Amino acid sequence: MQIRIEGSELPGRPGAAQADPLRLGNVHVGVQRKSEVVDRFRADAAGAVWEFEVTSREVDGLLDVGGPYVHGRPGARFLYLSWGAVDGDTFGGFRRAKLMFGDIPTELLRAAHEGGGVLVARLGLTGADGGPVCARVRPPAVSWQLA
Repeated sequence: MQIRIEGSELPGRPGAAQADPLRLGNVHVGVQRKSEVVDRFRADAAGAVWEFEVTSREVDGLLDVGGPYVHGRPGARFLYLSWGAVDGDTFGGFRRAKLMFGDIPTELLRAAHEGGGVLVARLGLTGADGGPVCARVRPPAVSWQLA
């Protein structure tokens, strides 16, 4: 199953409340693959798009997803967008946003599992405090559709 996450309104964009500290701290956001944060974008980027594949299978009449980008136990699977300061090759993570598969409408998840298109998540990446979005991101703050 193909997944695409489209992030907009990054917290380091010019004029944003925490723009200067995020830029000066060389803060980036990326998708977490196992324990590594990959495909990183600077906090002041115009936008961020991640595309990757997850596995999906039917277990006792329910869909389960897996693979290196998927975290959590069966029935509570999710994806992480991780924020951290970059210093050379070091990523010092300090916040994560969690996108739950359980928040995806069942018909969309099933259609993506059956090859009906790419499952797309769209969300703003600035939290209510003006910093990086974190914790569980629920609809309507994230929208899911097939493309």
